[in-house]
Amino acid sequence: MSVLLELRDLGKVWSIARTGESVVALEAITLDVMPGEFLVLLGPSGCGKSTLLQIVAGLEKPTRGEIRFPDRNGSQKLTSMVFQEYALFPWRTVTENVVFGPEVRKVPAAERETTARRLIDLVKLRGFETRYPHELSGGMRQRVALARALANDPAILLFDEPLAALDAQTRRVLQDELARIWAETGKTFVYVTHSLQEAVLLGTRIVLMTARPGRIKRVIEVRLPRPRSLTRRAEAEMLETLDDLLRDEVKHAMEAET
Repeated sequence: MSVLLELRDLGKVWSIARTGESVVALEAITLDVMPGEFLVLLGPSGCGKSTLLQIVAGLEKPTRGEIRFPDRNGSQKLTSMVFQEYALFPWRTVTENVVFGPEVRKVPAAERETTARRLIDLVKLRGFETRYPHELSGGMRQRVALARALANDPAILLFDEPLAALDAQTRRVLQDELARIWAETGKTFVYVTHSLQEAVLLGTRIVLMTARPGRIKRVIEVRLPRPRSLTRRAEAEMLETLDDLLRDEVKHAMEAET
């Protein structure tokens, strides 16, 4: 299988203008992302997970290293991102938010409408097409954000802790929905989280990152059957392993702050 995205020796240093100091956020990140996988970036707060995602999205530039899409299709958008804060346009309806990307790219109206209907059905929002974001729950807004990202037909969908602001019950429902949508679309998902449970429920591979400066500590293949519920012994054992590994990194992060 060909590699979709190659990261080679990536590093990121932040310069703090006020103090003249430099902070090393990422160091020596080398990773391949494969087509169709659900890759989860897991690590303690401040380890550079979101920074790495922003570099892949082109929102930030690395200080060193390379990013390559070896089999890039020139007509396809490389990435789209789903944020924690939804980032919907409050003056646009559900349908109008979903078709924003194709509209900017001058996709014909009939094609935009077909795409919107298909994706609104996919995220189970039929009947809410003419609603505005303030008329939707948090979970529904995040479904709109996902449909809008999918409307761009990107090679990779990037998720920056998209469910972190939701209550526990809604979050669990949307975790199942994300797994379903990933399976139905065959898209490549790269997903940032600090939740062990979320990593095990969703990922095909989990990239565990160290405390700052963020490095790759370990890459774990998740070969558990789907759907996942965290009630089986194999899932519990993986959670325990991740908990042990992540606890060490959280401890290191706290020691570095003292």
